[in-house]
Amino acid sequence: MSADSPGALFTPDHRHCDELWAQIEEVADDSKAAAERYAAFDRAMRRHFAMEEEVLFPALEDATGMHGGGPTHVMRMEHAQMKRMLDEMTAAVERGDVSGALDQGDTLLMLIQQHNVKEEGILYPMCDNVLAPAWAELSEKLSKY
Repeated sequence: MSADSPGALFTPDHRHCDELWAQIEEVADDSKAAAERYAAFDRAMRRHFAMEEEVLFPALEDATGMHGGGPTHVMRMEHAQMKRMLDEMTAAVERGDVSGALDQGDTLLMLIQQHNVKEEGILYPMCDNVLAPAWAELSEKLSKY
């Protein structure tokens, strides 16, 4: 990936996901368009979670010895909560209840915003410092997502 640090990669990805949500809201009155945009949002969110959980978090845990606790543990728990909400929203969209999914999205958006503050203020700066020597290799792994 072209970013020179974890924060420089993941923070803009947060903004990208935010933008995808805003695009859903722009067409909320058009169920078909909202469902299509929701699918893009869902893919982007799950991709972001996978990149963190499968590459970034394990690298940080290995580098710091913080296995089974610490900030990555909290982030994983929050990811699990958000993924459950995405699952519920996806089910609502699939049964044609786009409005219901968007209503749930308001709660999800609040959780995402609170989560992103923690990642951007605590976790990413820690990763930027601790993972700098390994960033080229990690970046290569992340480019496959």
